[in-house]
Amino acid sequence: MKVSYFRELDGVRAFAALMVMFFHFFQTADDGSAVVNFLSKIAVFGQTGVSLFFVLSGFLITRILIATRDSKNFFSAFYLRRILRIFPLYYLYLILYYFVLPFVTQSDFADWGQQFWYWFYLQGFPMTFNWPHAGPDHFWSLAVEEHFYLFWPILLFYIHPSHISRIIAVIIAIAICLRLFFVYQSYETFYFTFTRMDELAMGALIAVLELKNKLSTSYFNRYLASFLLLALPLIGLWVWTSGSGILVIQVVKYNFISISFFCILCIILSSKSDSFLNRFLRNRVLFFLGKVSYGLYVYHPFVYLLYATYTPISNVFLNFAGSFLLTVVIATMSYYSFETPFLKMKKYFTYSVSKRSMRSELIR
Repeated sequence: MKVSYFRELDGVRAFAALMVMFFHFFQTADDGSAVVNFLSKIAVFGQTGVSLFFVLSGFLITRILIATRDSKNFFSAFYLRRILRIFPLYYLYLILYYFVLPFVTQSDFADWGQQFWYWFYLQGFPMTFNWPHAGPDHFWSLAVEEHFYLFWPILLFYIHPSHISRIIAVIIAIAICLRLFFVYQSYETFYFTFTRMDELAMGALIAVLELKNKLSTSYFNRYLASFLLLALPLIGLWVWTSGSGILVIQVVKYNFISISFFCILCIILSSKSDSFLNRFLRNRVLFFLGKVSYGLYVYHPFVYLLYATYTPISNVFLNFAGSFLLTVVIATMSYYSFETPFLKMKKYFTYSVSKRSMRSELIR
């Protein structure tokens, strides 16, 4: 099976990062104007950019794992390549956060007992169960993805391809049941791996559809209709229940969000390559922002803080433009001067792509 490259998905990755950046800036912005007040209200939608990251990652990782399932170095190549992509920037930022940021904010250094969780990708536990911790809060999503990367390759390697859809259904069911339990126990469902893993599983389902040849243009109208039928009720539900704390909404909201992004990705992947949507997502600006999106996501809270601390500008929009551009500059410098040398080392850990088709096995 040949693992094709979708340039459009770099644009999707850029949008996911921009959504989160928009959310983190405007969620607390307030200058008394109606415009900023409106932006702060709609900024909450930017929080779902993390869900988009999850669905997209689930798709991309699953299609790679399925394609390389017969490689002799299946596990070593996958995990080493993931380490080279994720770990260097992750730990660089932790160093900045724990040993540079205190000088900027003139605060005390965090105790090791509170740092510990973040060094080992365990921050979801103290954030969920209210244990003492100190670290970059937005790193919870990176921990969720790393945990998924730990067990998902093992499942895909040892189960028959025809059972992948069933395993995905089980993962979704487990996540829903855990959210139900957590909500009734008054635990947070937002940060915990096993209450968010169904979003990654929804992305994995797109990889199954690709294997079954169900991402062709003939399916485009079905995905579009599904999204439109879901989008309006979802927006209405969000507006009606936002901040209400209704328990059932806390259980099912991630399903609605992930299904929406599932439909959007299926629309993109099944639309004609020369469609306006795909041409837009392939434009140079979005492609570039998608390339450096990991850095955008990692650095933006630190840059926002630096900009607010050292720039005496009171205009909200000038602050947003300045902090956004500075984040892009820093993410770009990081990508080419720090991340790229590690990415080039991936060539030493390649795996062979299976030549036999898995489609017949998958649909048995």
